[in-house]
Amino acid sequence: MWSPPSNSPPRPSGPLFSTSLISPAVRSSLPANYTIRPLQRSDYTANHLDPLRVLTKVGDISQEAWVGQYDWMARIPDTYFLLVVCDDRGKIVGTGTLLKERKLLVQSLLAARFTTASLTTKGSIRNLGNVGHIEDIAVLEDQQGKKLGLYILRALGYIAEKVGCYKQILDCSAQNEGFYVKCGFKRAGYEMAQYHEADAKHEGNAT
Repeated sequence: MWSPPSNSPPRPSGPLFSTSLISPAVRSSLPANYTIRPLQRSDYTANHLDPLRVLTKVGDISQEAWVGQYDWMARIPDTYFLLVVCDDRGKIVGTGTLLKERKLLVQSLLAARFTTASLTTKGSIRNLGNVGHIEDIAVLEDQQGKKLGLYILRALGYIAEKVGCYKQILDCSAQNEGFYVKCGFKRAGYEMAQYHEADAKHEGNAT
């Protein structure tokens, strides 16, 4: 399993995480001259927010605020994995996020939820293991139909496995469920939410 460098400081212009975690199979499947890579500190000016505007209302986010959030994520190694797909001009046309959650569960609690065979083969991973949360899968409207969403999901799944997640989960709207089923996911419950601002609204199809 991949091991992150310890106490890694934010990289001023480098990637958010190691490029060795990008799936070679996904990289070779992209349309000609398209690339997939980790998010970089300079990507505000590469239009990182544009695909997210397809997903939900983004609001007026300044470059200073965006960089501040990036730096905060970069100070927590082996946790935030944001990747982008760029077209042949280097413009960001798609993005997705994997958040690694460290669990405090013991095997006896998991036994009620997983079969004995599953625990035998993967019990050591699920015992105090990690769960990957997939968020913010977004592709520009004029880029849809090129399977970029599928490739982003596969790339995030590859990262999740490499960094020690025993599963990855996501929330989606009912209208997008069919897409995620085709990508290998299955329904596993219901999404619940509680907002802490009186005027907060969950807009769009953000996961």
